Amino acid sequence: MNSSKIAFLSVISNSAIVILKIIVGLFTGSVAILSEAIHSFLDLLASLIAFFSVRISNKPADKEHPYGHGKVENISGTIETLLIFVAGIWIIYECIHKIITPTPIKLPLLGIIVMVLGAIINIFVSRIVYRTAKNTNSVAMKSNALHLLTDVYTSLGVALSLLIVHLTGWYILDPIIGIVLACFIMIEAFKMIKEAFPPLLDARLSNEEEGKIIQIIESFKDEYIEYHDFRTRRSGAEEYIDFHLVVESQNSIETVHDLCDRIEERIKNIFQNANILIHLEPENEKVN
Repeated sequence: MNSSKIAFLSVISNSAIVILKIIVGLFTGSVAILSEAIHSFLDLLASLIAFFSVRISNKPADKEHPYGHGKVENISGTIETLLIFVAGIWIIYECIHKIITPTPIKLPLLGIIVMVLGAIINIFVSRIVYRTAKNTNSVAMKSNALHLLTDVYTSLGVALSLLIVHLTGWYILDPIIGIVLACFIMIEAFKMIKEAFPPLLDARLSNEEEGKIIQIIESFKDEYIEYHDFRTRRSGAEEYIDFHLVVESQNSIETVHDLCDRIEERIKNIFQNANILIHLEPENEKVN
């Protein structure tokens, strides 16, 4: 299955889970279930954003967008994580209100069943989405997989709190667990936004990624004099790499062209979606 179909799968699964949680949350009166329903609804929005952003980012470069549409994924990933923050704040607000005015929960076992069912569905879907995200290096898909995975943890946490409430009658546990889970998903959102947002500012690749590229370039050091002005950035699932390569003036065009081809091939063995630009400089035109 391609990335668009996988993204659509998460849309379908989230839609079913949201409907179930809203119905059961309203019926039981559990703020934790309703908060989790809100969380899942934002997951649904995130899945929709991922679905459309993947379709757009996969479009080839055109006249208006000569560098492609990859940053759509970073924009969507940033929006998704901001939605998680909104969900966390809303959950905390509802839980505080529930602590001030506690109310009993009706049929907590029904809520437990729905929470566990939702967690099981999202375990399978999140694994599929993450596998696809890893294969395609899609920021939007990675963010969507995070949404689904956090939903697994929060659903199981709510199920556990409902079980304790059912066994002990301690209704205050319902909003307390809700607050704990809200803080958890907000921490996860902070981690994700650190990955999704920097490429919008053309931040360079990580030290580890740049190190791999530099190691490849320097493995050909016997065939050139030096390289400089090394730059990298990421746009969606694509990496942009450019640098200046100083070569001996007497080298033929064929020789230096072959050298560039071999460097590019080695880099693309690791970064399959890399766009590489090598600016050649003869030795007597080297800029100091």
